[in-house]
Amino acid sequence: MLDSGEKVIEWIHSLLPFGIKPGLKRMEWMLERLEHPENQSTFIHIAGTNGKGSTVSYLRHVLNESGYSVGTFTSPYIERFEERISLNGQPIPEYALVKIANKIRPLVEELAQTELGSPTEFEVITTIAFEYFAEVSNLDFVLLEVGLGGRWDSTNVITPIMSVITSIGHDHMHILGDTIEEITSEKAGIIKKNIPVVSGVLIAEAQQVLRNVARENNAAFYQLQEHFCYEKVKVNEEQQIFHYKGLSERSEVTIRMKGEHQLQNVSVAIQVIELLVAQRLVQVDEHQLRSGLVQTSWVGRFEILSKEPLIVIDGAHNEEGLLALAETLNSQYPTRNYSFVISATKEKDMGVLLKPFEKMNSPFIFTEFEFFKAAKAEKLYQAAPVNVKRCQPNWHKAVLEALSQVKENDMIVITGSLYFISEIRQAYYAGAWDSVISE
Repeated sequence: MLDSGEKVIEWIHSLLPFGIKPGLKRMEWMLERLEHPENQSTFIHIAGTNGKGSTVSYLRHVLNESGYSVGTFTSPYIERFEERISLNGQPIPEYALVKIANKIRPLVEELAQTELGSPTEFEVITTIAFEYFAEVSNLDFVLLEVGLGGRWDSTNVITPIMSVITSIGHDHMHILGDTIEEITSEKAGIIKKNIPVVSGVLIAEAQQVLRNVARENNAAFYQLQEHFCYEKVKVNEEQQIFHYKGLSERSEVTIRMKGEHQLQNVSVAIQVIELLVAQRLVQVDEHQLRSGLVQTSWVGRFEILSKEPLIVIDGAHNEEGLLALAETLNSQYPTRNYSFVISATKEKDMGVLLKPFEKMNSPFIFTEFEFFKAAKAEKLYQAAPVNVKRCQPNWHKAVLEALSQVKENDMIVITGSLYFISEIRQAYYAGAWDSVISE
C-alpha cells in the first residue's frame, strides 16, 4: 500500500530502469483494464522538439481566462513531480495521486509478468494522468504534451480534437532518427484522420513531411507563415509586442515571454484558439485572449530570477534551444555583458550546441549536477568551442564564481539541461543560495 505522495513518486521512479520501450501495447493493456479513462476527456495533443511547454501555457492561460477548466500534462517538471499533471495550473493533489497509484500498481505488477513486460516510468505517469482527468468533474479540455517523438509515445493512444506540432529540431536523434525527415515522421505520428493540425514548424523539409501525412489523413493543415503569421512591432527587456494575422487580424498583442521563438509559439496558440472558436467549441473574446497571453509565463524558460544583478535561467538543452537563447540575448539584451554557467546531459555535443556562441568573448563556466545522465564538467569544458571558459564541477561554486565577478550592466545566464535548471531554481527559491554559495 502506497500511503503518501512521496512513496508514490519513489515507486514511479523505481520503474526508471525499464527505460524507453517504444510501442503502445503496454498502454493499451493498462487502459483496457481501467475501462479506458482516456475516452473521458477532450484532448488537444501537442508535439514538437521545442516550444511544447510554452504553447501549452499560452493555451491554458487563455482558456482559463475565458472560464474553461483545463488539465495539463507536461514534462519534465521543474519544481515538483506533481506539476506534470495539473488542473488549472494546480498540481494533482496528494490524495488523488495516492489513490490512483494504488489502483494502478497491481496492474503494473501483473503486466510485468506478461510477455509485454513492465511498463516504463513515463507510461505509468501517463496512465495516472488519464485516470485523474477522467475523475475530475467539469473538466473542459486537457492539453496533452507528448513526452518523446509522437508515433510511439505513451500519449498517442487518444483521439484529440486538434493536433499541434510546435517545431522540429535536432534532439533525441539517437532515438527518433538521423535526419529531419525521420524525426518529423515520428512526430507526425500524432496526426489523426480528419483531425485538424496546427504547425509552427519552419524547416521546409519537415513541413513537407507534415503536409503529406496530413493529406493522407484528410486532416486540415494550418502552417505558420502561410495560414497565420506575426510581425514584430516592439521588443525590449520587459515585453514583446506584435501584430497577428490568421483567421482574424490583431494589432499590438503583448507577451512577456522572451525571444523570437516565443512569437512563433504564441502565434501557434492563437491559431489553435481561433480554430476552436470557429468550430464553436469555445467562446473567447478579445480581452480574454489578450489578458491570458500577457499573463503567460513558463518556469525555467528564460526566467528572470533576479534583476539586481540580472540572473536568467533557461532550459536550452538542444541545438535549436541554444540558438534561440543566443538570438534572444542579442535582440532583447544587446547592450548587456553575458556570463554563462552551463551543464548538460551525457549525449549532448557541446561543439554543436555552443556554435552560436563561439565568436563571443563571454565567459563560460562548465559544471555538473547530481543526475545519472549528467555529463562531467571536464568533458563539457574540453568539447566547448568558446573563447573564454573555465571548469568548476561543483555548481554551487560555479554560481558563486559568476556572482563574484558580476559588474554593472552584466547578466548571468544559467542554462543547459532542464534537470539542472530545476536544481538551480529549487535552491534559489528555497532561499538556499546564500548558504550554498558561501561554502
